Amino acid sequence: MIRASLAALALSCSFTAAAVAAQEPKDPYLWLEDIEGKKALDWVKKENAETDKLILDRPGFEADRKRARTILDDDRQIADPGEVMGDMITNFWRDAANPRGLWRQSPLDAYLAGKPVWTTLIDVDALGKTEKQSWVWHGADCLAPDYKRCLVSLSPGGTDADIVREWDRTTKSFVKDGFILPQAKSSVTWESADTLLVATDYGKDSMTASGYPRIVKQWQRGTPLASATIVAEGEPEDVGMSVSALVDGDKRWPVISRNKTFYTSEYRLPSSDFSTYHSTIIPETGDIRAVIEGQAIVFLNEDFGAGFPAGSLISLSIADMAAGGQVAIIPVMAPTKAQAIENVAASKTILWVKALDDVEGKLFALRRDQPNGRWSQKEVPVTANATMTIAGTVDDRDIAFVTAETMLTPPTLYAVTEGKAPQAVQSLPATFDASDMSVEKRFATSKDGTKIPYFLARKKGATGPVPALVHAYGGFRAAQTPGYLTGQPYRAGPLGLYWVEDGNAYVLANIRGGGEYGPAWHQAALREKRQNSFDDLHAVAEDLVATGVSAKGKIAISGRSNGGVLVGAAMTQRPDLYGAVISGSPIKDMRRYNKMLAGASWVAEYGDPDVPADWAFLSKYSPYQNIRKGVKYPPIFLYLSTKDDRVHPGHARKYAARLKEFGNSVYYHEYIEGGHSVGADHAEDAVRAAMLHAFLLRELVEKK
Repeated sequence: MIRASLAALALSCSFTAAAVAAQEPKDPYLWLEDIEGKKALDWVKKENAETDKLILDRPGFEADRKRARTILDDDRQIADPGEVMGDMITNFWRDAANPRGLWRQSPLDAYLAGKPVWTTLIDVDALGKTEKQSWVWHGADCLAPDYKRCLVSLSPGGTDADIVREWDRTTKSFVKDGFILPQAKSSVTWESADTLLVATDYGKDSMTASGYPRIVKQWQRGTPLASATIVAEGEPEDVGMSVSALVDGDKRWPVISRNKTFYTSEYRLPSSDFSTYHSTIIPETGDIRAVIEGQAIVFLNEDFGAGFPAGSLISLSIADMAAGGQVAIIPVMAPTKAQAIENVAASKTILWVKALDDVEGKLFALRRDQPNGRWSQKEVPVTANATMTIAGTVDDRDIAFVTAETMLTPPTLYAVTEGKAPQAVQSLPATFDASDMSVEKRFATSKDGTKIPYFLARKKGATGPVPALVHAYGGFRAAQTPGYLTGQPYRAGPLGLYWVEDGNAYVLANIRGGGEYGPAWHQAALREKRQNSFDDLHAVAEDLVATGVSAKGKIAISGRSNGGVLVGAAMTQRPDLYGAVISGSPIKDMRRYNKMLAGASWVAEYGDPDVPADWAFLSKYSPYQNIRKGVKYPPIFLYLSTKDDRVHPGHARKYAARLKEFGNSVYYHEYIEGGHSVGADHAEDAVRAAMLHAFLLRELVEKK
């Protein structure tokens, strides 16, 4: 009886969804979802040409492009620490001579002394020329403890899908007859020197609805991939299966993750003979952040019983979980109300935690006391009122690499040891004169009374309203932190710098949906609560008006990816407030997003448009569906990549076409390469920075 009732309910819902869909007008621009179709690409070429005509010959464009390229290619950049392999440390480096990059290594001691001696391991540009492929680096996974064999991932053109090939670090060459995975959205890790765990596209029915692997296999060296043994399977409606490894000294623990939704995963550890993988007590909403002294460090996104609140860290014995026995749950760190744990990394005996404190960085060193297993912590001073990031650790020496920067202070990389003053490994010289600039942290009040922090950069002593550029994201737990202006906003190079130098205001808004204040900050804009993030952005813009920083119609908003939903909804809701919009690799069509490329994986964030109750709230803000004839919307610059295999280019294409149909101003630029990040190299990034600057000047400064 119960099953019959549920079946009837499901059938009723399906009819309701079908009825709702039938009532909606037919999408006249569905043909623009044909990514490589001739008609669609002809449209793209026409739109690109129209934008080029408006922008490329403008006075100042070429100077902006050249300066951006110089900044991006500057040799005086931080050589970010990669993996420490014994007495060596790796780094991936891009500059003017190496636009696709060099993977290289230096003796660790030389690097720590600030005088690295680099040896090239893989020259991606040279490899691409030799193999006649437009390779984009996706990283390398080298097997400890000798780090001789590595799994190198390379993407043709910058797509998420890549090719994985085995490489020998001692001979600096790909291994003949070694492991090779064809192009796919794969997840792979070493189980042992001669066995891999592989989640990839195995053919029919092996991928989820989100386009990620559904099956994990053990692949033995010297055997064809087709003969690999299945060790785990997910369901078609899952986001996908992935594999990784927890490395604790000489001990390696392979992990299989069944990612049921974007925010829930079932973690599986191997039996002693690696023949089976079984579930653990790690909560499905938890994230494994590090491993130290046999303990898995887990971040809690939801409460995990009394004493283990959301936003805190706990530790669990890996050996006990692998054995299937009773596992003690030990609290590690619980942040204050104003804090959010963001970065976690482990060295040999210290767990390093970077927290946000009202969106400013603090570093903590935690130790596990013996014999009771309890954790103690102390704050480690680095730089006050700065954005900090844990860039890596040196295990045996208990060193953490930490970068620190502000909007006006260039990054410095520190080697941090508990109880000692941080040692500057590399400090970048200033790229611009900041002596006449200022940055302040402010708070706007959103519609429901919530205080929303934002960072404001402008000229000192500025009076009177000036054009403003507000960048925000507001989703997927991703906190937005202020960085040096040559890289703000994200993927637009020195656009923020150009804007402040012009005498205008640049703002980074910390709206809800991100992780600035932990899980609750994200959950406050989840699914049916999405309007909160739009209200937060409106509140920041209105605060700029109320305090005389800017004026209605002189405020530009910028957002990428999920930020494309944000600025799309914002401009349709408040066309009176905003004067220009920048939208990169954007999501726009919330009616069909779950049917486009990786969109199905985001249902936990947005809701399912095929469920009538969810479409009821999605339809209220979906940018594409909420464009209205007769309404004048602010000019928008849409930039994206044809090769983006995460966010479908059809979102931006259809949005542009609908806006233009109704007589609105659209600037459109679709790059062929670059994937979701758009820029495949600095040359494209520099062009984009100059184009966006020209767009803002044209629409916010020159138009009266």
